[in-house]
Amino acid sequence: MTTESKPRLKITYATLRADNEELHALYEAGVERARARLGQYHRNLVGGRERDGDGTFEVRSPIDREILVGTFARGTRQDVRDAVVAARAAQPAWAATPWRERLALIRRAAELISERQMEYGALMAYEVGKTRLEALGEVEESADLLRYYADTFEQNNGFDHPMGNLGDPTVHTRSILRPHGVFAVISPFNFPMALAAGPSSAALIAGNTVVFKPASAGAMSGVALVEAYRDAGLPDGVINLVMGPGDTVGAELRENEGIGGIVFTGSYEVGFDLFRTFSTRYPRPCIVEMGGKNPAIVTRHADLEEAAEGIVRSAFGFGGQKCSANSRVYVERPVHDELVRLLVEKTERLVVGDPIPRQTFLGPIIDQRAVDRYLQAVAEARRDGRVFIGGERLTDRGLERGFFVEPTIVGDLPADHRLFRDELFVPFTAVHAVDSLEEAIRLSNDSLYGLTAGVYSEDPAEVDRFLNTIEAGVLYVNRRAGATTGAWPGIQPFGGWKGSGSTGKAGLGMYYVAQFLREQSHTIVD
Repeated sequence: MTTESKPRLKITYATLRADNEELHALYEAGVERARARLGQYHRNLVGGRERDGDGTFEVRSPIDREILVGTFARGTRQDVRDAVVAARAAQPAWAATPWRERLALIRRAAELISERQMEYGALMAYEVGKTRLEALGEVEESADLLRYYADTFEQNNGFDHPMGNLGDPTVHTRSILRPHGVFAVISPFNFPMALAAGPSSAALIAGNTVVFKPASAGAMSGVALVEAYRDAGLPDGVINLVMGPGDTVGAELRENEGIGGIVFTGSYEVGFDLFRTFSTRYPRPCIVEMGGKNPAIVTRHADLEEAAEGIVRSAFGFGGQKCSANSRVYVERPVHDELVRLLVEKTERLVVGDPIPRQTFLGPIIDQRAVDRYLQAVAEARRDGRVFIGGERLTDRGLERGFFVEPTIVGDLPADHRLFRDELFVPFTAVHAVDSLEEAIRLSNDSLYGLTAGVYSEDPAEVDRFLNTIEAGVLYVNRRAGATTGAWPGIQPFGGWKGSGSTGKAGLGMYYVAQFLREQSHTIVD
């Protein structure tokens, strides 16, 4: 594996600039290395050994279906069973490894991910259609997740703390958090590295071993993550990779009683079904991180330019294929028309196309099903309301072999319309005029979901009212960089309320790693 030869530049979702020529040159070199890896065959990893599956599946780029990202072994239920056996065999020694040594290996993996940022980012661009800002930001976020979770474990002294003794010096009591055993990690396509790196590293830091199933559309990023772990020196069986469909690989992970806990990121329907059915003989940790229908509220006291910029960035970044995407906007009636004008003006300037070139803001969406979902939403908006801008699939300029659609803003719909309720996962946001902040908050909270939300207002009392009454786990105020999106490890803990999450403990935050542990009290009397 090659790495960057020059000192690494820190790239986040907010630091990539169009005028950073050195960075862009490094990325172009990463694109060339990524191209050399396209089309290869990748096998599963069980107990440190690569193995074939029951046939293969292909991943083709949403940029151009003629680009073969790779061919991957199709895992079976038996592959999962063998991976669980291997993980269980490796877990006692891994848990017994002094925690500082475990952290050193995880931190080494983080450095490898950062060193390979340009190559991994370019692979991700080809695989799921991310622009260079989105792809490079995600790779570095993945590395920072490993670093931050290692830091939180160290700051808590490995979660081994002395307790009281009621004044008896002969009694020595400690609270120690212990691993569960084997964790299954099932990751989504939209953050194919970060949403695998976060839970897998937390599980590993805690002393668990892992069986990892990436989304099929994000299998290449899953391979890259496991590659970094292995190159960092993780022992055989500590991280296992089984790729393949949910109805076999995913089903076995759900049903296998050798799994001590599970993490799933994806849709509400699948996640909540998993949450209801995972535990059988006794409760097991089931961390499900689900969707969002995230509102931005714009009051008459807002800076409308700032609001429009933040809404467009959050509604259309990565094609709206984020659980945090800003998919509905509630704006006070006196400023509705001006906000819509600014939103349309900014959307018109967005460059849609191949995500590899530096000027592109919006690449393709993931597949034909997403295109169909987009076209259905547009048809409903035209029937029941109004399309302010967008609404078409793009098939010119060489885009006909990909899945490209226009960023779309709609309005004049009833407040209870499906388009304000259902998660769409496409570049589509709906605007609704309200008469007050209270009405906007009521409509925002009238949702199955509670992941992210944003407000734009220069009135401190309005901001306080929003912060104290909105029902969501991640809140943003007057944020130009994104109305509802853009979290970073150790900066914005990211987790949902209601139907958006199961534990009330957020990823990227200080309490996340503890979810992969269970408490044990030790009382020793002299």
